[in-house]
Amino acid sequence: MTLTKIEPQNLRTPGPTPIPEDIVDEMSLPMINHRGPEFKELIEATTNGLKQVFMTTNDLYILTSSGTGALEAAVVNTLSPGDKVIAATAGSFGDRFVQIAEGYGADVIRMDFEWGDAIDPEAIRAELHKDPEIKAVLVTHNETSTGVTHDLESIARIVKGEFNKLLLVDAVSSLGCIPLPVDGWNCDLVATGSQKGFMIPPGLAFISISARGWEAYEDAKIPRFYFDLMAAERSLSRGQTPWTPNVALLYGLRLGLDHILGEGLENVYERHAEVAAYCRAGVKALGLELLANDESRASNTVTGIKMPADIDGGRFMSMMREDEGVVLAGGQGKLTGHCFRIGHLGWVTKDDITEVMEALERVLPKVGFKG
Repeated sequence: MTLTKIEPQNLRTPGPTPIPEDIVDEMSLPMINHRGPEFKELIEATTNGLKQVFMTTNDLYILTSSGTGALEAAVVNTLSPGDKVIAATAGSFGDRFVQIAEGYGADVIRMDFEWGDAIDPEAIRAELHKDPEIKAVLVTHNETSTGVTHDLESIARIVKGEFNKLLLVDAVSSLGCIPLPVDGWNCDLVATGSQKGFMIPPGLAFISISARGWEAYEDAKIPRFYFDLMAAERSLSRGQTPWTPNVALLYGLRLGLDHILGEGLENVYERHAEVAAYCRAGVKALGLELLANDESRASNTVTGIKMPADIDGGRFMSMMREDEGVVLAGGQGKLTGHCFRIGHLGWVTKDDITEVMEALERVLPKVGFKG
C-alpha cells in the first residue's frame, strides 16, 4: 500500500499538536506486559506526574480514549437520568458536553452564550438561584472552537462556594497550558486529553475526581462499563488499568510530563501567554479580526480569527498548507467557513508563530485580502 509522504509541516491546529523528537523516539521503546511490574512503575509514575499538573490530591485516572471519553466519564460516573444540570456553552465543544449529558438522559438546562463571548458567571448564579434541585454544572474552561477562555475561577466560586453543586469541567484544551488549580478552585471532575498540551498523540484521556464526585458516584444510575471510574480505581491499586492501555503513548506521556515539570508549570503558563499575545498582535497587524469579542478573555492556547469576507476561505487554507507548509484549523459547527484558528499550545515557541505570520503575509494578498 502506497501512502502520500508526509512532509514536514508547521502544524498549528489546536490538537493534535507537534510532538518533540525525543518523545517520538520514546514511544518506540519495546512493548511490555501491561499486567507486569514494568507497567506498574509506568502507570504510577505518570499518574503522579499528572496530579502535579492538575494541581490536585484527588484521585486521577488515565483512560485509553480521546478527551471526549473523559467527558463522557465525568457524566456517567456522577449523574442519573432525570438529574437537573446546567450546561453552559459558547461554542462547539461546549455543545458537545451538552449533547453527552442529554444523550444519557440528564434534564439539561442549556445556557447559550454568543460564540466569541465568554460565559457569564453571573448568569450561572442567577440560574442556580431559580432552582435548588439543580445537581451539577457543566462548563468548558477553554472553548477551542472560538479561542475564548471562560472565567472558570469565578464560575467555581459560585457553583461550589455559594451553592455547593457538582462542578464538571472540560479542560481538554487548557490543562497544562493555562492555570487550572483543580483543588484550589474546588473542581469535582476535570477532564482533558493527551494531544493538546501534553505533547503526545491522541489516544489518552485524563480525569480527576473529588471526594464529592465519589459521593455522587454512589447515587449515579447512568449505565457505565468502559468508563467506570471505580473499575479504574480498583485496577490502579494493583498498578494496572481495567482495559488494555496504549502503552506506547504512556511512554510518551512519561517524558512529556518530565518536560512540563522540568520547565515548571509557571514557566509553561508564561510561555503560552507570551506566544498567544505575540500571535494576536501579529494577526491584528495584518488587518485581521479576532473572533474573541473581549481580548482579555482570548485563549492562550488557540487564536480564533474571523475569515475575511472578501476571500475564498477554502483556497486560503489550501494555499497555507500546500504552498507554505502551515496547517491551520478551520471553523467548527456554525463557524464552519467563517473563521480559521491558529493553535499555539504544547511544544510551541514564538518562532513557530513568526513562520505563520510570514506565510499569512504572503498568502492573504494572493487570495484577494485587501487588509
